Amino acid sequence: QVQLVESGGGLVQPGGSLTLSCAASGFTISTYAMSWWRQAPGKERELVAAISVGGYTNYADSMKGRFTISRDNAKNTVYLQMNSLKPEDTAVYCCRAVGFPRDYWGKGTLVTVSS
Repeated sequence: QVQLVESGGGLVQPGGSLTLSCAASGFTISTYAMSWWRQAPGKERELVAAISVGGYTNYADSMKGRFTISRDNAKNTVYLQMNSLKPEDTAVYCCRAVGFPRDYWGKGTLVTVSS
């Protein structure tokens, strides 16, 4: 059974840090482009960061310099290190695996940035 399971979300104060994990099962991420997306209340889902099979990364402009995406193919896991968190980063964060024609999504983990 194919699954992407996110973890590491929670409540953090502004300026704080969190690391999210996305553990894959039922397939091997080494041949998939992986990405993190988020959806804030009342807003559309948006791309946070992506990492290619070869390790090339790209970020949404508002995340550059604060967030870092990485992958550990041996552990079949993708990570999102988030620093200098802001209240506007509050959202459900989901990971996605794309390996045409397959496209898998996790259910997400909630990140709340609040004092």
